[in-house]
Amino acid sequence: MPPDIPSFPTLQRSGHVNHSKRCLTGTALCVLPGDRWGYLLNGPSAALDRLGIVFYCLGIMDLLGALDTQSEAEREWWREWVWEQQQTRGESGSGFRPGTFMTAGTPYRPDGTASPAAQNLDTGLSWSSLKHDAPHLIMTYCALLLLAMLRDDFSRLDRPGLIKFLRTCQKPDGSFSTVPGDTESDLRTLYCAFAISTMLDDWSGIDVERALTFVESCRTYEGGYGQSSFCESHGGIAYIALASIYLAPPEHSKHHLSLAEREQSIRWFSGGFRGRTGKDADACYCFWCGAGLKILGADYLFNSRPMAEFLASCQFKFGGISKYPGEMPDPYHTYLSLAAISLYPLDLDASDTSAETWKLEPLDPLLNAKESTARWARQYIPARRP
Repeated sequence: MPPDIPSFPTLQRSGHVNHSKRCLTGTALCVLPGDRWGYLLNGPSAALDRLGIVFYCLGIMDLLGALDTQSEAEREWWREWVWEQQQTRGESGSGFRPGTFMTAGTPYRPDGTASPAAQNLDTGLSWSSLKHDAPHLIMTYCALLLLAMLRDDFSRLDRPGLIKFLRTCQKPDGSFSTVPGDTESDLRTLYCAFAISTMLDDWSGIDVERALTFVESCRTYEGGYGQSSFCESHGGIAYIALASIYLAPPEHSKHHLSLAEREQSIRWFSGGFRGRTGKDADACYCFWCGAGLKILGADYLFNSRPMAEFLASCQFKFGGISKYPGEMPDPYHTYLSLAAISLYPLDLDASDTSAETWKLEPLDPLLNAKESTARWARQYIPARRP
C-alpha cells in the first residue's frame, strides 16, 4: 500500500469542528439541522435544550483541541451568554436555566450588533420576570462544565445559592427533580447533583446516603440500572448510576459494588454498545457502556479498533457523527463518540497517515469532560478558602 494512503479511516477532525460551528450558529438562530435537532426551536421550545446543545457543540471543540484556537472575543461572548443563564430564585436557591425564552437576550455578535434571532424574537418581555424561568439541575451541570471549557474563573458563581438549589431539588426518596417542586425524577438528575457537588467540593446540599439508597433501588437483575426503581436496564443510565456511586465521598464507600455485583455489571455491559438488551448498537453507547467498564476497572476487556471502525462509518461527509451509519449527524452523538475515543485511544502504527487524526486528550470518565477541563473545574469552582 502506498505510504500516502491511510490503512485506517481518518477521523474527520476539521469536519466535526465545522459541524459544531454550524450547530452553534443554528442555536443562535433557533434552527438546528439533522436528526433529533431538525425541528424549529421557536417560542416556548426555544428554552428547552439550548444550553445543552451549546454544551455538546463546545464540548466537541474542547475534545478536539479547537476551542483554544477561537478568538478571545468569541470565547468571551459564550462565557457571557452562559452567565446570563444563572438565575437566583430566592427560596429555591440559584442555578442555570436552559436558555433565554421570551427575548433573544444574547444572540448578539461579539461586536455588539444584533443577530437575526435577536431582531426577530425581541418582544419587549423579560422571561426572567416570569415564575417558570427557574434554574434547571441538568443545565446547571452543563453550565459549570461549559465555563470550565472556556476557562472562566467562576468569580460570579453564587455558591451558597447553588447549595440551596440542590437541597430544594432532592426528594424524600433520595432522588432529584430537574427543577424545584417538579414531580419527575430519575438517575440523570441525581448524577448531575453528585457531579455539581464534587466540582464544588461541598456535599452539604444533598443527603448522600439517601441518594445512594435510591441508586441501589434502580439496580436490575441483569446488573444494569433503570432510570428509576423497577425500570428496564439502560446503558446510559447504568453509566450514570456507577459514576454517581464512585463520585460520592469516601465515607460512603460501603455503597461500592460487591465483587459479585461488579462481575454481573461487567457481563451486562459487555453484551454490546447498545441502550437496552437486544437493541442495535448506537454510537453514543460507545461512551456510555465504555465509560461504565472504565469505572468498573474492566477496560482491559475493551478493543478500541472495532469501536473506531464503527464510529468512522458513522461520520457524515460534511462533518459530525450520527448514531448509525447513514443517519444524519448531531452534536450529541458527535460529542459522545469523541468522548469514547478519548477514553479508549486507538493505537495505530505511526506509519499510518491517519494515526494523528485519532489522537485526543484523555477524558475524566466520572465527569465526562476532558481531563484538563475537569481539573480546571475542580480548581476554580470550589469556594475560596482562607
